[in-house]
Amino acid sequence: MRQRMTVEDLMSTAVIALRASDTVGRVREEMELAEIRHIPVIDDRNHVIGIVSNRDLHRAAKAHAPRRVADVMTRDVRTVRPSTPAAEAAEIMLELKIGSLPVVGDEQQLVGVITESDFLAVAQQALAGLPLDRARA
Repeated sequence: MRQRMTVEDLMSTAVIALRASDTVGRVREEMELAEIRHIPVIDDRNHVIGIVSNRDLHRAAKAHAPRRVADVMTRDVRTVRPSTPAAEAAEIMLELKIGSLPVVGDEQQLVGVITESDFLAVAQQALAGLPLDRARA
């Protein structure tokens, strides 16, 4: 029987995270430098309290000139565990029309992030007939 791929097989563990008190300018800088579109927002215990996407920044720029991450972040964040089946994570992202999911450990601490790019890499490998790379972190 074939073992199913989990979020842990695909997620990135080198995650940039910010605090609600950080500036919107810092979000933009981090996104540009790392060439990413989503940044989890954490509290002092490394728990996910929000997420900022490039869409959040564009929407906020049209409304007013926010200064802090707390002003632009999405607070109702869906998370997954490393053991979550990858297909379930993909289903959540498609259903909610979101580009990433923070991955949390047993104590709800941030341990990684899985993005649409992670799933595209798997799709590209499958379409090319290549063996799926289970260790992408």
